[in-house]
Amino acid sequence: MAIYLDHAATTPLRPEALEAMLPYLGGTFGNPSSAHSFGRAARNALDEAHERLATVLGGTAREIVVTSGGTESNNLAIKGAAWAGKARGHRLVASTVEHPAVRHTMRHLEKFGFEVVEVPVDRNGRVDPDELDAAVDDRTTLVSVMLANNEVGTLQPIREIADRLRARRGILFHVDAVQAAPTLDLDVGELGADLVTISAHKFEGPKGVGALWVRRGTQLLAQVHGGSQERHRRAGTENVAGAVGMAVAYECACADRPMTAMRLAALRSRLAAACLAVEGVELTGHPTLRLPGLLSLLVRGADGVAISVALDLDGIAASTGSACATGSPEPSHVLTAMGYTDAEALGALRLSLGRATTDAEVSEACLVVPRVIAAIRDGSVAQAADPLGVRLGA
Repeated sequence: MAIYLDHAATTPLRPEALEAMLPYLGGTFGNPSSAHSFGRAARNALDEAHERLATVLGGTAREIVVTSGGTESNNLAIKGAAWAGKARGHRLVASTVEHPAVRHTMRHLEKFGFEVVEVPVDRNGRVDPDELDAAVDDRTTLVSVMLANNEVGTLQPIREIADRLRARRGILFHVDAVQAAPTLDLDVGELGADLVTISAHKFEGPKGVGALWVRRGTQLLAQVHGGSQERHRRAGTENVAGAVGMAVAYECACADRPMTAMRLAALRSRLAAACLAVEGVELTGHPTLRLPGLLSLLVRGADGVAISVALDLDGIAASTGSACATGSPEPSHVLTAMGYTDAEALGALRLSLGRATTDAEVSEACLVVPRVIAAIRDGSVAQAADPLGVRLGA
């Protein structure tokens, strides 16, 4: 049977979300900005999606900006806050293990005179709040730290960081919560952030839609112009079906979360024990402060891409890390930031479980994954060509 262990990359669409979306992919097709009955029906659905999403996040509907996904939300948060605060300062601070949607956006802003400071992490991928404090000065307008790492699953001390920044006043705090949303509580009041990013396809919602929560009173310059949609913060005709599907999927994820997180942690532990029994395999990321369904491994003396291709041939979908870096010959920036060498980082393997993952699938994976890893390490698996045409092997 085919086994999907790459839920950190994307998830299947939840049936409840699909059912909720169908009317807005068919008969209820109006433009929410139109004043006639077709437009009003779409507007009502969009407004309700804002309300439902805000309720589960602990915010208000006016604080929700619906976007095309996590990448756009991160761009809007970082560029929007940076430009809005340019008169007060030009320093932007982030950790060294942020998603490319954060890191590349900040690097882009360097071309326009902004100063970007990256704070290092420890061997487990955790940022030290004291070191972050040291990087923040009176010119700092924005700090961005992800809640959970998408490659190794490590959780960051978000509340402590938020409390420290709040005491300094005038510094906005952005949290990329894309990977955390399926299994962690994202009550925005508890997080203490000013800007929070989520993406629907990570919690069994539709692809191509996400949201940015913007704390009331936060100054943010729109990055897409041409209309007054999303309260002038993101122009363009809204994706009504996507917004509805995202709201329903996230409501379901929040309702299921306690049981799902507990079950995934148990399944992950079983899979980890089986894989770590193979010589040369070690866990990466924090041993306990990590996402319940994400298992990140380092296989010494082996190529992670070769392992993932061999697993695919055996019916198991896995990855070497971020889906955004697939095909990149470069080692993971997350692992190198954690102190691993380039050669070591090339042995990365990520196995991520989701709500739909079954006990039987994990039992099968406990047999197949260790066998494939061992075969790649000892060279008994013949070289094969990956989908990009690169020769792979031990």
